[in-house]
Amino acid sequence: MALLVNIGHDGWYTDTELADELRGLMPGADIRTLENPGDLADITVLAVSKLRANLPGQLPNLALVQKLGAGVETIVAHPALAPHVQVARLKPLEPAREIAQFCLTYVLAGQRNVAAHAASQARAAWEPLAPKQNHKTRVGVLGMGHIGGLTAELMRDLGFEVHGWSRSPKRVEGVICHHGDAALAELLGHCDYVCSILPSTAETRGLFDRNRLAQMKPGATLINAGRGDLIDEPALIAALDQGQPAQAVLDVLCTEPLPQNDPLWHHPGVIITPHVSGWHLGNALQDVVENYRRQSQGEPLLHAVDRSRGY
Repeated sequence: MALLVNIGHDGWYTDTELADELRGLMPGADIRTLENPGDLADITVLAVSKLRANLPGQLPNLALVQKLGAGVETIVAHPALAPHVQVARLKPLEPAREIAQFCLTYVLAGQRNVAAHAASQARAAWEPLAPKQNHKTRVGVLGMGHIGGLTAELMRDLGFEVHGWSRSPKRVEGVICHHGDAALAELLGHCDYVCSILPSTAETRGLFDRNRLAQMKPGATLINAGRGDLIDEPALIAALDQGQPAQAVLDVLCTEPLPQNDPLWHHPGVIITPHVSGWHLGNALQDVVENYRRQSQGEPLLHAVDRSRGY
């Protein structure tokens, strides 16, 4: 029994860094990377951020893929992953807080007219603008799970009128909660900022198509820190040209890294960040340790994924 660490992409932890952290938490455990993988038949647990196309087929005794994050859509749909292999994800507090803070950053930037003041400075023009008042501003949060709930509470505590939306009914103190398709249309039409923290599922992929974007309040800001495929990107460009919404902040894209020739890079209504809204794992590696133990003992996993539902 061994655990193989393979992040699967650049720009975050390295395999060696993460493996060393796990070794510190699991003295004596057999933890490997592809630099020195040994006999791949020993691997029963694979820890990944992105699952490489050819890797599952090389691991004949793989029993668990542990995602080093929340989104698992590319793993559960992986064509080479055998049906019996379990998938688990992480629900750490630190990156959830970071994602909530990311959303708040761009909401406050709008409230305090940051872009307008920067443009005034570039012209050496003294042009006072009144900040917008939080209690007169509606913030919508789509997805009221672990991350969305924290985001809604953060906005609430700063005095915004917060509306949350989810597939099923939720209750969060001080947050106006909605659910269902008709309620989403109403929320989009009223909110000045919409923070999307939805997972990628059959129901949410392409959610923000031409028709859905047309339901947004003119002049609103769409902040996507969920999954890139929630948004029809050509439809978004067309909607931005009409000012409905007026701005989009995209931390996740349909294709990552975003190709250099993509028009989103240069659209005046788009802000792009390179998938950095939630970065640090905090104490979440303890859950990786615990799932390694549980899998070896045949016990139920922490944050196990229903592969048929996609989350």
